[in-house]
Amino acid sequence: MPKYLIQATYTQEGTKGLLKEGASGRRAAVEQVVTGLGGRVESMYFAFGEHDVVIIVDFPDPISMAAVSLTVKASGALHTRATPLLTLDEIDEAARRQVAFRAPGA
Repeated sequence: MPKYLIQATYTQEGTKGLLKEGASGRRAAVEQVVTGLGGRVESMYFAFGEHDVVIIVDFPDPISMAAVSLTVKASGALHTRATPLLTLDEIDEAARRQVAFRAPGA
C-alpha cells in the first residue's frame, strides 16, 4: 500500500478549531477520513516550526490520497503537503532500471 508523509500547517480558523476540539479530536477526524478510504494512519505528531502536524499514512492508491488532499485544502483550515514515501526495496528496484537520459548540453 502506498505510504505518504503529510505535513500540515493550520490557518487561523483551523487553529481555532484545534483549540476547541483538542488534539485527540483531530486524531479521530484524521482516522475517520483515512480508514473511510481503506487506508491506515501509521503515526501522527504535532510539532513546532513550519508545520503544525506531521502524519504518515497508507492509502490503497494515489487517487485516495489526492481526494483527501483536495478536500482538506478546500476546507481552508489547513495548508498541506503530501510526499510519497518509498521503501528501501523500491529504491533498489528503481536503481536497477535502465533510463535513457541525456543531460542538458551533453
